Amino acid sequence: MNRFLIAVVSVVFAGCNPAGKLNKASLQHIPATILGDFRDDYDIHYSISDSVWVQQPNVRYRLLKYDSAGRYFIARNAMNNPSEGGLYSRIDIMFFTGMEPWTWGFCLTAYDAKSFEEAVAVAAADRDNPKKGCGGFPFSRMKKISN
Repeated sequence: MNRFLIAVVSVVFAGCNPAGKLNKASLQHIPATILGDFRDDYDIHYSISDSVWVQQPNVRYRLLKYDSAGRYFIARNAMNNPSEGGLYSRIDIMFFTGMEPWTWGFCLTAYDAKSFEEAVAVAAADRDNPKKGCGGFPFSRMKKISN
């Protein structure tokens, strides 16, 4: 491989994942209950793995960090998302009891942060008020679906 190609590949990947921002160890601690395929209460389909959060049909977030104590993800928006491509998102989650089939919910607390650090610094969604704690809106409730 020639030096020019190596330099180009390095620059491309550096732009996709700023050094020191991807925390693979934290992503190994994502609760199993939020991995898989889901539908929210707006009938939107999601596929969530330990590295990518996909909101069908064409919105992708590359998961960079899961904070188990704060119950949130930091993600990098895919460059080809319909809006806010390449920016950062904070996704706050909460778990529900007695609300089956809805087992957990999320709030896209930030979707247009300019940096990883800016997304981390965004105030958490209000989990004490799941009906209005997501910027005045309810958390999106999620239920597991079978493949």
